[in-house]
Amino acid sequence: KFRGIRATLCCDAYMAEMSRKHNNSNCLTMGGRILPADEAVYIVEIWLNTEFEGERHQKRLDKISKIEEMNFKPVK
Repeated sequence: KFRGIRATLCCDAYMAEMSRKHNNSNCLTMGGRILPADEAVYIVEIWLNTEFEGERHQKRLDKISKIEEMNFKPVK
């Protein structure tokens, strides 16, 4: 875990969409041996073009940020 990084493992477009809408993920990971190249490209496009919904989901991210502040040294 790194401060400010919200990584997600996506195996399909739905996971990519929801990771952005609800968790505001900023790092996308996929299995290279699991997904065909064309499907991986589609997942990346969905992930890049999906907006964070904010609102109630922001509360969860704020909690995570507070935990990070308490447990991680500041980056110099």
